[in-house]
Amino acid sequence: MNDPVIKIQEGMTMPAIALRGLTIFPNMLLHFDIGREASLKALERAVDQGEEIFLISQRSIKVEQPKIGDLYQVGTICSIRQILKLPDNNVRVMVEGQRRAKLLELVREVPYLVASVQPVAPMVSESNTPKAEAVVRKAYELFERYGELSEKLSSELIVNVFGSKEPGYIADYIAQNIPIRGEDKQTILDEFRSVRRLEKMNQILARENQVLAMERDLDTKLRENMNQNQRDYYLREQLKVIQAELGDGGDPDDEVADYRAKIEKAKLPEEVAQKLKKEVRRLEKQPYGSAEAAVCRNYLDICLEMPWSRKTKERLNVEAARKILEADHYGMEKVKERILEFLAVKQLAPDLRGQIICLYGPPGVGKTSIASSIAKATNRKMARVSLGGIHDEAEIRGHRKTYIGAMPGRIMTAISKAGSSNPLILLDEIDKLGADHRGDPASAMLEVLDAEQNSTFRDHFLELPFDLSDVMFITTANDLGTVPRPLLDRMEVIELSSYTDEEKVQIAKRHLLPRQMKRHGLKASQLRLGEDALRAMISGYTKESGVRLLERKLAQLCRKVAMELVSTESKRVVINADQLERYLGVRKYHAEKLSKLPQVGVVNGLAWTSVGGEILEVEVNVVPGNGKVVTSGNLGKVMEESCHSAISYIRSRTAHLGIDSDFYKNQDIHVHFPEAATPKDGPSAGIAITTAIVSALTGARVRCGFAMTGEVTLRGRVLAIGGLKEKTMAAWRNGIHTVLIPADNEKDLEEIDQTVRSGLRIVAVEQVDQVLKEVLDFSDLAVQPQLEDSFHPVGQPVLSHTNAIRQ
Repeated sequence: MNDPVIKIQEGMTMPAIALRGLTIFPNMLLHFDIGREASLKALERAVDQGEEIFLISQRSIKVEQPKIGDLYQVGTICSIRQILKLPDNNVRVMVEGQRRAKLLELVREVPYLVASVQPVAPMVSESNTPKAEAVVRKAYELFERYGELSEKLSSELIVNVFGSKEPGYIADYIAQNIPIRGEDKQTILDEFRSVRRLEKMNQILARENQVLAMERDLDTKLRENMNQNQRDYYLREQLKVIQAELGDGGDPDDEVADYRAKIEKAKLPEEVAQKLKKEVRRLEKQPYGSAEAAVCRNYLDICLEMPWSRKTKERLNVEAARKILEADHYGMEKVKERILEFLAVKQLAPDLRGQIICLYGPPGVGKTSIASSIAKATNRKMARVSLGGIHDEAEIRGHRKTYIGAMPGRIMTAISKAGSSNPLILLDEIDKLGADHRGDPASAMLEVLDAEQNSTFRDHFLELPFDLSDVMFITTANDLGTVPRPLLDRMEVIELSSYTDEEKVQIAKRHLLPRQMKRHGLKASQLRLGEDALRAMISGYTKESGVRLLERKLAQLCRKVAMELVSTESKRVVINADQLERYLGVRKYHAEKLSKLPQVGVVNGLAWTSVGGEILEVEVNVVPGNGKVVTSGNLGKVMEESCHSAISYIRSRTAHLGIDSDFYKNQDIHVHFPEAATPKDGPSAGIAITTAIVSALTGARVRCGFAMTGEVTLRGRVLAIGGLKEKTMAAWRNGIHTVLIPADNEKDLEEIDQTVRSGLRIVAVEQVDQVLKEVLDFSDLAVQPQLEDSFHPVGQPVLSHTNAIRQ
């Protein structure tokens, strides 16, 4: 059957009111309140002119002054039946819908809406067709089910629906009189074909019936649960009376008596004992199955598990502690010395409070593992708290016990887990603490790590003071720049630098290799790894500050050896440097290939990285030009400033160096650092840059086997730098025989490995002229420079800064 043709009448203009949350249908009455000024004026105009008014729904009720885009496309032309004035200048109006109409445009928006609309004529009735009859019957069925589920329909509403056989009217009437979404009502209003309109209404009714059925099921289950809880309560009360009559258990609440006994036995501080007794009295008054009783039980259980007065006896024997630390870790002399000093002072002053130490260094150097050794050496129980990624202050101080799922903070949880009030607590990755709208965990740590305040630390869950002054706190960090200054001020910072190759060899021989052999079931007689192989593994297969990757490579080697022993008749495997590729694959890292011939404009600098020291070449080209200075190699701002400082110094010394005084006008200088993909920054490449530029300008060759590090000033002074231990190790590893360092860094030579010191000639310089005289070969030049031999020492050293690479 074809759909009937929809008849559209000619357009007309009339006042309009935008409805918020309401929809009116033809042949229906609707009363509503009007408060907006524009709507009141539109109503007055319609009444004064005796006109009809166009009512159309807004898409969003939040819009105060709707435009045409804020309105739906179909509304209803209505006649005004009644107007009633209300207080506060509001008006209540009753209207009757006449016919649907399409909104063509808003002719006027101020002072009230005037709309150009196109009425839609009523369609010829389709009620006599079989399809219409089927749709109407389905509507009766769905509406009847809706009445059973909602239980709120008036008899008048039911009679009007079942008394009509017109599909369009039934759809409009139901949509007007039941609570459905505004979008659904507008869908019905938008449909001009009566049978199709009722089909859409049937779909909406079917969905509403499903929702109402689910709501009824939920209500039934809720009532059943409430009845079951009441039944359980009455049964428990009856059980208590029966037990009392039989004389079973004496106290009708054995649980309360048990808590009281535990409190007396625990020897708690007075304030704690009084608080817990008060909590027990509250529990006694609560019904057994109530939520409040569960909160009380949880609180009492957690408080009684806390080690309020339990302590472990510290080991104060310095020599015994030294043996344990030496057996577990190679190197780390500063940390070991600090712990032994603490034990020595503890012997003389037993009331000394726990220490707060921050171990700062790159990943993999043993910050976490040394904490375990310290706990064993001092005979303290240890608990580890990982702080990385924490953003919520409640993670540190706990949640209020009234919250569902509340628990103590991580500090109290760690002490409870340790079972002692004087444990060693490792606060791992303290530099990774975050902060957001939930609070700042770093601020919560201020009280925990303050030796003057933490004797009365209050967790939000416990609400009781706990003495943290006997706790030894050890924190670890990779970057102190992210640690708030007030928090850093409360900790004693001990820096753990990256391991040198010599230290890695000793750690591998003493700890890593035996541990991996044991894990893989290898005996000492089955595998022999030469020291040359270890050195080759460290330099060719790992590039790190610590030893984590080295241990993984040793584990890989042990697996290969175990496979070889099982699959062949071999009884013993001996591995030297030449055989490593057979077990570990192709060598990944190679030593820097340094030039063996003197060159002009190429100088070996020294760089500190997070995985150790590196040789960093500086290349300078001088070409005819107009005085431009070009830098390349992914340099940071500080390194670029070092280039300009070097050129300024050279300009001030052109007469002494034999350089054309106008070089900065007629020559371009290009300073380049290879490996441009790696960011570089820091001031300590200053003397290398200066030397390379002087070499390029004068033509003097740079002697082979030299490397240098130091910051340069405009007056040619050489200032102190950092990372000397790693830089000298890199120079020794790459075959450098002479290293130039700032004179102010002579005090740091004690920290350098003895093998490196004996293998290098180290020259301390105070000013650039000394560097040039030592490194450059001026013998082939026609004009010999006039260089000074001495310079007054500078003041306080300036430490280098770091980015991805610190020069």
